[in-house]
Amino acid sequence: MSETLRVTILDDHQSIVDGYVYRLEKEEGIEVAATVNFGEDLEPALAVHATDVLLLDVNVPTSAGNRNPYPILHSIPQLLQTYPALNILVISMHAERGLIRAVMDAGASGYILKDDQATVKNLGSVVKSIAAGGIHFSQIALELYSKYLSTENNKLPTPRQLEVISLCAAYPDSTSSELAEKMKVSNSTVRNLLSATYLKLGIHNRAAAIARARELGWITPQHSG
Repeated sequence: MSETLRVTILDDHQSIVDGYVYRLEKEEGIEVAATVNFGEDLEPALAVHATDVLLLDVNVPTSAGNRNPYPILHSIPQLLQTYPALNILVISMHAERGLIRAVMDAGASGYILKDDQATVKNLGSVVKSIAAGGIHFSQIALELYSKYLSTENNKLPTPRQLEVISLCAAYPDSTSSELAEKMKVSNSTVRNLLSATYLKLGIHNRAAAIARARELGWITPQHSG
């Protein structure tokens, strides 16, 4: 990742795109690399414009001639496989638990709602947090996803979640792709494991997750010798 964070935006409403650009370019250390209105134009744009964070609307048309929704649940894992350092922040009008779950399972780093004005006003800070390996949710989205985690999964971490956080503790500077290689899984799987672990721990970034997991006795304590 370069010193300047490069952001690409996929949204079919130009006024919304303009608003994001306005907020992001006011933030020091962020530049908008590209803006795209149709799903099928996204991969060509990413091939040309190096991108650290992708702002991805879930309900954009596939193309000018195909108004059906772009298949983001198919594209997110593929994008993360092609661009291991890419971080994806989903922005949506839809506060639906199933969609939030599916997007996070696919490997996104967060889910914010378009009517969450407080988050949109601080979009630059959110982007910086996502680029640093954190996660971010609008409050309603967080409550819906947390409900899924508490009702459909055990509140304790899974063996895979413990594995990834223990690897993070051993190799704190490793990227998601490097962790994925060690675990022999996809990048999107690692991102999903980390985000689910963060939420179970009630934190938002890797360093805090390691500290909290140690405090709870989930992983080996810090070596004192």
